[in-house]
Amino acid sequence: MGHQADSRVELYTAAQRRRRDRSSWTVVQAILAPLQFLAFAVSLVLVLRFLHGGQGLVAANLSVLVKTGLLYTIMVTGSFWEHEVYGKWLFAAPFFWEDMVSMLVIALHTAYVLALFMRWLSARELMLLALAAYFTYTVNATQFLLKFRAARIGARAPVPHARLLRAGMAK
Repeated sequence: MGHQADSRVELYTAAQRRRRDRSSWTVVQAILAPLQFLAFAVSLVLVLRFLHGGQGLVAANLSVLVKTGLLYTIMVTGSFWEHEVYGKWLFAAPFFWEDMVSMLVIALHTAYVLALFMRWLSARELMLLALAAYFTYTVNATQFLLKFRAARIGARAPVPHARLLRAGMAK
């Protein structure tokens, strides 16, 4: 039982919960997250449509750019949120792994944008890169949904390597 307690970190202290609830960034995130998901869903259909039948390349590319713009916006505003709630711009202990995966999501979306504008990949390769970015996005979105569900029900959310993370928080 003692070991289980070592593998968990509270999502919020009482003070952090108050800052979260008062933060305008919480509202911004609550608006941007479903918008980004909607852009993802529409874009996924357009990307798959192109891969299946070779139609709609322009629409697929534009949809990935819109999705990427929303991703950048939610990442920047999420960083403001994290700073306001936890005092760290990124990698606060309770969201360390979500932020780590977010870096991969951003890297893949950025690679797509660069490859598109620099013409580094064929249309099919671009769409496959978009799918890789979207796969990591779904993993990351699932991480956040599970974390927020845990917070909503007042549970303690498991965080791998909690002792190391707590040691980093003590600095």
